[in-house]
Amino acid sequence: MTLIKSISGIRGTIGGKPGDNLTPIDAVKFAAAYGIWLKGYTKTDKKLKVVIGRDARLSGEMIQNLVVSTLVGLGIDVIDLDLSTTPTVEIAVPLENADGGIILTASHNPKQWNALKLLNEKGEFLNAAEGALILEIAEKEDFNFSEVDDLGEITRNDSYIDIHIDEVLDLPLVNADTIRAAKFKVVVDGVNSTGGIAIPKLLKELGVEVVELYCDPTGHFPHNPEPLKEHLGDICALVLKEKADFGIVVDPDVDRLAFISNDGEMFGEEYTLVACADYVLGKTKGNTVSNLSSSRALRDISEKHGGTYEAAAVGEVNVVTKMKANNAIIGGEGNGGIIYPESHYGRDSLVGTALFLMLMAEKGGTVAELRASYPSYFMSKKKIELTPGLDVDAILEAMAIKYKDEEISTIDGVKIDFPENWVHLRKSNTEPIIRIYTEAKSQQEADGLADKIIGEIKAVAGL
Repeated sequence: MTLIKSISGIRGTIGGKPGDNLTPIDAVKFAAAYGIWLKGYTKTDKKLKVVIGRDARLSGEMIQNLVVSTLVGLGIDVIDLDLSTTPTVEIAVPLENADGGIILTASHNPKQWNALKLLNEKGEFLNAAEGALILEIAEKEDFNFSEVDDLGEITRNDSYIDIHIDEVLDLPLVNADTIRAAKFKVVVDGVNSTGGIAIPKLLKELGVEVVELYCDPTGHFPHNPEPLKEHLGDICALVLKEKADFGIVVDPDVDRLAFISNDGEMFGEEYTLVACADYVLGKTKGNTVSNLSSSRALRDISEKHGGTYEAAAVGEVNVVTKMKANNAIIGGEGNGGIIYPESHYGRDSLVGTALFLMLMAEKGGTVAELRASYPSYFMSKKKIELTPGLDVDAILEAMAIKYKDEEISTIDGVKIDFPENWVHLRKSNTEPIIRIYTEAKSQQEADGLADKIIGEIKAVAGL
């Protein structure tokens, strides 16, 4: 059982002892710390307002009630979206002129996890320094709650998924008539969370025939919710059975997007961003950004369209910071996260779905043919479980020294760029593991490189 405090928010497993897991006491403590920080950050005496939304996981309602009541106790008004998505909360914050937002979701983690993901007044994730201040406040427990006449008020608003869809339909590069004319048939796996509400609604607005799979938001995830090939056998089979044009898979909070090709094969979550960028860059000249663990294919597509590509440290806030500095018109993460600033600076599967539909409607042909047209890279994503007392920093430093003659980046763990492939080693922000990502020109090479590096790490660590 674990409690992780990082740039990605406060994340932990439900149950157990306070301080070791995400218990009710921890939920209250960190919500209070965020509220206290927000009062100092805004430097205003006016009553503050925070938007709250959650995915459908089983602990969501409990955590939501605790967080909402804590903010009300601090004299902060709450706009309660109830069942929502991460990008929906992100767009709701500025639309509500709110001072911040909290999304209650553990994203791709299994059902025993939940988290508080913290937003600023722009609906963007807090940076590392801001997160550190909140952890400091939580540690000191220096809370000052409001008296009875100054308590916050709760306003419930369950219309924001519809508002979000309207925002997507209004994007200049999205033409609903073009998509309707293509008469697509699409299978959707919503992993029994809020993607099962939002994605079918969006598709139906665009005239797409929808076949729903696991779209009942019960929070009982029918498979591991991380949208990886080994978890998606059901939708791959259903795409073939239904003779669908493609399949759509999202994670529980709908910020990661993966496609299944018409042949029942994975399009590749790394290629979600590649395809959306191909469409956007074909219409608007500009630059791109993804994180260090993302495919080289985005660089290739960016250069093909006359743009430049830059890599950021892993973490959405790092990608967004780099996108702003590089004037990137699209970016994101290779895990299927699309960030399109024309909409907002956050990973958004609704936006990604609409851009992909436009690309397919205009290009014609099949999704399998589209995938075959892109530079062919293969990734391996493996991990090593961390054990207490393991000096991860020393291990990563040893690996950097071992490969010092190669192109090395240490802005986020260690990335080693070889001429024909690369490996990225880093501590996870969300789980007690070392992630080992590799990319090569074949799956066998990518897996082989990963296994070789894992063996070397274990030798260094004495495992």
